Amino acid sequence: MDLHQKIRTIPTQPGCYLYKNAEGEVIYVGKAKNLRARVRSYFLEASQANAKTGSLMREAVDVEYITVANEHEALALENNLIKQKKPRFNILLRDDKTYPYIKLTMNDRYPKVFVTRRLRKDGSAYFGPYFPGNLAYRLVDLIHRSFLIPSCKVDLSRYHPRACLQYYIKRCLGPCVEGLTTPEIYKETVRDVQLFLEGRTTELEHSLTRRMEEAAEAEQFELAGRLRDQIVTVHQMHDKQRIATTDNEDADVFGYHYENEMLAVNLFHMRHGKIVDRRDFFWEDMPELLLEALSEHATEKEDVEASPRLEPNPTVTAPEIGEDDKDIEIVQHTAVTEPGARFSPSAFFSALLKQLYLDQSYVPRSVLVPVEFPDRAVLTEMLSERTGKRVEILVPQRGEKRSLVDLVCQNAKQSYDQRFRVLQPAMKAIQEALQDALTLEELPRRIECFDISHIQGAETVASMVVWEDGAMKKSAYRKFQVKTVSGVDDFASMREVIQRRYKRLQEDKKPFPSLILIDGGLGQLHAAYAALEEIGVTLQPLASIAKREEIIYVYGQEDEPVVLDRRSPVLHLVQKIRDESHRFAVTYHRKRRQMRDRDSELLEIPGVGPRTRQRLIEHFGSIRGIRQAGPDALTAVVNSATAARIRKHFDEVAPDASHDDTLSVLR
Repeated sequence: MDLHQKIRTIPTQPGCYLYKNAEGEVIYVGKAKNLRARVRSYFLEASQANAKTGSLMREAVDVEYITVANEHEALALENNLIKQKKPRFNILLRDDKTYPYIKLTMNDRYPKVFVTRRLRKDGSAYFGPYFPGNLAYRLVDLIHRSFLIPSCKVDLSRYHPRACLQYYIKRCLGPCVEGLTTPEIYKETVRDVQLFLEGRTTELEHSLTRRMEEAAEAEQFELAGRLRDQIVTVHQMHDKQRIATTDNEDADVFGYHYENEMLAVNLFHMRHGKIVDRRDFFWEDMPELLLEALSEHATEKEDVEASPRLEPNPTVTAPEIGEDDKDIEIVQHTAVTEPGARFSPSAFFSALLKQLYLDQSYVPRSVLVPVEFPDRAVLTEMLSERTGKRVEILVPQRGEKRSLVDLVCQNAKQSYDQRFRVLQPAMKAIQEALQDALTLEELPRRIECFDISHIQGAETVASMVVWEDGAMKKSAYRKFQVKTVSGVDDFASMREVIQRRYKRLQEDKKPFPSLILIDGGLGQLHAAYAALEEIGVTLQPLASIAKREEIIYVYGQEDEPVVLDRRSPVLHLVQKIRDESHRFAVTYHRKRRQMRDRDSELLEIPGVGPRTRQRLIEHFGSIRGIRQAGPDALTAVVNSATAARIRKHFDEVAPDASHDDTLSVLR
């Protein structure tokens, strides 16, 4: 059926439509109150030379549709289809990062505590989200040290013969071994962790104080001391811990800067009236996504089309207003008119906010955006229904809220300059970004990176390169010959090298690096961790970077790999370290192969064994030196009979080929 004919059969109900190209790929997803009118309008806009629509309609050969009951369902379905199909002509959110939660596995015999970014209906208790992201990891570490609840992968549904290192360094109650703790004590400790994570510090403090006094009276002084330390911990964390709540002061604030068909967006998270974290979003190399987007409401003759495009001015601060002027209204700003670019902030924020919030379990009470957009009322209503509380999406034009939006726009411009004007960030900024991306507890000052090199299992070697305080430290590089592995087994080779390296550091009582980086995927990562576990090291930060995909896996978070933008300075740093490790490993492997090939020629001579070969190489320096040596010179190292055989060998091969070190290597 012809596309024009198919459009006549489309119903007039609300729903979503999907344009497809000749290969059957979905290239655009949209929603409409009236599907037939909306799809038919594309041909009109294409005929009027709308840049985006014309390009879309030149590729589209088919259209499919899905009808729904109302506009709310259409909005949700559109969001799901865009995330599932990733159509080229839609504005796509590349950074779908969610903030972490703390998970308490209440259904387990002995509950554990974990950091997760996925909420499941599995009976566990979830707390969060936490801002910034590494706060959740710091709190879990604090729970290990103060409350002794583990995060390990040990099966606690049965008892084991002995406890792991965590018990002996006093970071676990030891529920894995019978007799180290009791279900009653463990249950009471889990209850304390719940109170701590719920922010019920007064109740927790009273409970801890009562039990401390009881333990002191019973002369259980070790238990009393631990409870006292927990009370101190609760006091210290009371002011530092910021968990997202439904307080009126919780807000997300957006700002943007657009120039030369490239866009930078900043999102500031405010909790309890304080900015606790920020996120950067970038769009480039896709000008069709940044051109004037189709407006469903404009097609339906609503008043959005009459509104000019709005652009906040980050250099101007709005005047302060009194308490009586709190109502927010739309004030006209000067429209942006750039040659060759017709960016629509309205259409952009409509797409962005749907992708950001519709799938989230937590949405702040207020979301401040710099421009009005068509779906604001519908989206506000949907978010309020889903969260069970009133959510406001506001477009402030004056007062403190407007000043805050302008502040975020200023930061967006700085992000734009840093990203697209190729300004190199300071090394400390990159280190902080790396710490945040990999959720490290401390700023990475030293990174040791390992790689394995061989050809079909022959001459297997490994390299270790060191990055320290912003530069490669070549004096700390190390080379390893793999001794216990035969054949092709990168995992076993990595395990041997990691164990040798860090067992030596343990014996010498030298500090471990901030991060161990492995050149490889999940197999190499797990092999490295197994080696560390064998020597009793379980808390060492460990990550790997896979070739081709350039995905970073952090041990303990393998299900949520870190995918950095290809222009990210953090990714460039990790790639630089990885590539240096690979270069160093390949160089050493080639050298070993050259030595093998070079030495094998001498071993072909009767009477020359490994020890004689070594003496000849050390004395003459190379095969060329031995070849050029006369009988008298050779007898200084070997006996006359062996010298005669060596001389005969080289005299016979000389007419056939002018052998030198290079030919020996290439053979």
